[in-house]
Amino acid sequence: MATYQFVCAEHGGIELEAAMGAAPPTLSCPDCGGRARRVFSAPMLGGLPRAVTTAFESAERSGDAPDVVTSVPPPTGRPAQRYTHNPAHRRLPRP
Repeated sequence: MATYQFVCAEHGGIELEAAMGAAPPTLSCPDCGGRARRVFSAPMLGGLPRAVTTAFESAERSGDAPDVVTSVPPPTGRPAQRYTHNPAHRRLPRP
C-alpha cells in the first residue's frame, strides 16, 4: 500500500492509501465535494532513525573523503586472552 496526497483548493491536503499505481489523478474532496488534484511528494524521507541516517551519511562521505588516521586506535573493551587453560592446546606448537 502506498500513501497518495491530494490537494483541494479550499480545504488543503487529503491522503489516500491505495495499491501502487491504483490512485486516480483527481479525488472528490470529502468536505466540499470539489475536485482535489494529486500532488507528488518525497516518499518517507524523515522515516529513518537518526543513527541509521548518520551511518548512511558517514558511509557515503567516506567514499569521496575517507578519514585518515595517523596511529592505531586504542583497544576497547576487555584485553585479549593471552593463554588458554585447555589441556589439548598444550600440544600445539609455540610461536
